[in-house]
Amino acid sequence: MFLLVLLFGLSRVDSRNPDTKNNHNGYAQTGTLQKMIVENASVTMQLDLNGLNGSNSLVARPLTLQFSVAANSFFPILVFNDLLRTVQPGSMALIPSRDRGIPALPVQLGASVKQLVVEKLPSNQSFGLAVRDSKTGFTFFNVEGGDYDYNANARSLGIAGGRLLISKQFANALGRPSDAGSDIGKISVGAAMQPIQITEVVNGKPKSVVVPPLSQGASPGAGTLVPGPDITVGDLPDMVQVGSEGSQVGLGIATTSCNNGDQPVNFHALPQTDHPFFPQNFYRMSGGADNTERFEQIGQAWIKHAFGADELDECNLGCDTSNCVQFQQLCPGCADPYLADENGWYQLLGSRAWVNPFTGFFLSNPDPTNHTGHNDIGASHRVRVNVSDLNTTLNQGATYFAEAQYLTPQEYQWCQSHPGQCNMYNNASYRKFLVSGTTNFTFSPVGVTGRMHPAITAWTGAAVNQMEPDPGNDGIWFMGYKVTNPTPGVYHYEYALYNQNLDRSIQSFRVPIGAGAALSNIGFHAPPQEPGWANDGTFNNQGYSSMPWAVTQASNSIIWNSETFAQNQNANAIRFGTLYNFRFDANQPPQSANATVGFFKTGSPMMVAIQAPAGGGTPTPTPTATATPTATATATATATATATATATPRPTPSPRGGPLPRPRPTPLPRP
Repeated sequence: MFLLVLLFGLSRVDSRNPDTKNNHNGYAQTGTLQKMIVENASVTMQLDLNGLNGSNSLVARPLTLQFSVAANSFFPILVFNDLLRTVQPGSMALIPSRDRGIPALPVQLGASVKQLVVEKLPSNQSFGLAVRDSKTGFTFFNVEGGDYDYNANARSLGIAGGRLLISKQFANALGRPSDAGSDIGKISVGAAMQPIQITEVVNGKPKSVVVPPLSQGASPGAGTLVPGPDITVGDLPDMVQVGSEGSQVGLGIATTSCNNGDQPVNFHALPQTDHPFFPQNFYRMSGGADNTERFEQIGQAWIKHAFGADELDECNLGCDTSNCVQFQQLCPGCADPYLADENGWYQLLGSRAWVNPFTGFFLSNPDPTNHTGHNDIGASHRVRVNVSDLNTTLNQGATYFAEAQYLTPQEYQWCQSHPGQCNMYNNASYRKFLVSGTTNFTFSPVGVTGRMHPAITAWTGAAVNQMEPDPGNDGIWFMGYKVTNPTPGVYHYEYALYNQNLDRSIQSFRVPIGAGAALSNIGFHAPPQEPGWANDGTFNNQGYSSMPWAVTQASNSIIWNSETFAQNQNANAIRFGTLYNFRFDANQPPQSANATVGFFKTGSPMMVAIQAPAGGGTPTPTPTATATPTATATATATATATATATATPRPTPSPRGGPLPRPRPTPLPRP
């Protein structure tokens, strides 16, 4: 991970080192930058058991909990010229001391004491640390204050004097909401740290990078790894708001990529093109009596181009760094984390338009992360979400999911030469997040990451099926649908089409309707698109269209469609890493049927199994749809839905015009 991104603008921790406290202007521009994680550590919590149990006694009942910390816990710090500069978001897994046993605790805390973590929160949170259940994300204590001390000679980190405050979540669970914020003890940490990356910096630029081996690395896990390179998303540990712009906010999602394969995955930085890139997406499940009626994408970011890999064992696959070029490759079984604010930094994000998501192909000239010619503002290129889609007052009971998908040309090449060892379709993972706020938002992860499955598979009660229109020549997409019966005689039909890595994209969707079925509340939903930007790779730099799909209702079908490729190369097609929704109510119950899906760039339409309204009774007049298509759109949709099968050519990306070659600049410091 490119740590120089973090050289400026980082929050300063409290430290006993006077030099650290007096240097408010960031790092000197020449020196040694070390990223370090916990080698081993101990944690002590001193609690007032009377206060914890809600006793009115004025006499404290002290209780001491002792923990050791799991080796190589990812609780990262940055040290520049032997001075502690920041503690980055991460966590330490706590292991209760065996010789002391576990004392009587409130039932909620007692049930979780064997799976607690001390978590460093993002800088935009009210508290620096929290004590949470690692499996559920439940917060027991927020940590206020605390003195951080780093000893360079011993390579040790101490945290002392942090006050343990009962969280609002824990107070509510105890049935004592007024106790939220109550001070019931202190926490201290003593940790031996070890460097995982050492960067020599001269005049603000990296001159050399060394990735030392971990002193307590796990044993190699090659026996459990699949053949070939196989990059997956092992964790989505954090999410932060990194900007705002009018009625929208910009978000960043932390990602931990893992190599589940027995071959290294190249992480060569631009201008080389042999590295992974990944989109970040955000979804909401809501609607209906149980808030599971619909599953919608409410945000999407440009893609992040990876560069430089840490070699950690965050995915518990057994990190094997032998026969691998560390930092330039992600070694078999190893993991590489990116922070949420880094994944939300403008200059590291490039337009999705430059890449082929199936082959992993893109040009290095022009630079796919070229930001010249435009000014980045609050939500630019980040996970762009409408405030109204997050406002907890407006979205009570909704459930949110983050998603990331790593794509690399190396997997495509391996798949072409080893068709029986194709690892190209497990690259997306998702995680549930709690959202708090009405205009400014915070996010808390819940449960574990759903590895190797896209977020649409988390849609409760829905049928979700994977589709592959042209095996070996293009990627996959998912058909999701759910039918509910909100009131007697009314059936709600909800469809979601998710394009994972299909380069040809999706242009039309036709649902057959039985005779006599009357439709109402016809709807369409798509996530916000980026506006046109200079050098964004779209046709004439106009950006992708946000025009809602035209809808056409006939006696036996309803059809939605975007413009065709011939009409508009920037039409609002369903491109990779994107999910669109189609919906209506009907007076007829569901039956098995075949929908027709048409493609944008190339390829014949395909039939997919769904549920649609059955026919019955006397045909009723066709109701008025919520959108009226143009004659051209109607003809286009009909032609697309009834096209005859033809041979499907392999999608080949064509170079686009762009700026002249230029050296890749060193990213500017964040404000």
